[in-house]
Amino acid sequence: MSNLGFIPSVLVVDDFATMRRIIRNQLEELGFRDICDAKDGGSALRLIGERDFHLIISDWNMEPMSGIEFLRHVRKINKYKRIPFIMVTAESKVENVREARAAGVSNYIIKPFSSAMLRQKIAASFAA
Repeated sequence: MSNLGFIPSVLVVDDFATMRRIIRNQLEELGFRDICDAKDGGSALRLIGERDFHLIISDWNMEPMSGIEFLRHVRKINKYKRIPFIMVTAESKVENVREARAAGVSNYIIKPFSSAMLRQKIAASFAA
């Protein structure tokens, strides 16, 4: 994703280590190198308080803080109001998509997904 004009730092949030590893591998395939991960929304909030990220990719279904709750917290932080936030979920319910849009999500990906789909969603999120 070198066409972004800068090297973005990415935060991947998912309660399953395997999914974090899959997303990390896909991001690395796409050229991302500065990738951090967190196992839940609380850990992720601590990380975004410690450093800057240019992209967040978060699972929806997590405990104790869901991805949608994490998104709502992120959007309350001034420096994160507009950064790309991609929600990843196995749920394709229209209500969930609407709820995520209302909370300020940049894009939405249904599991399973390919590197090509991830690239497309990231590019669209940065273009918005």
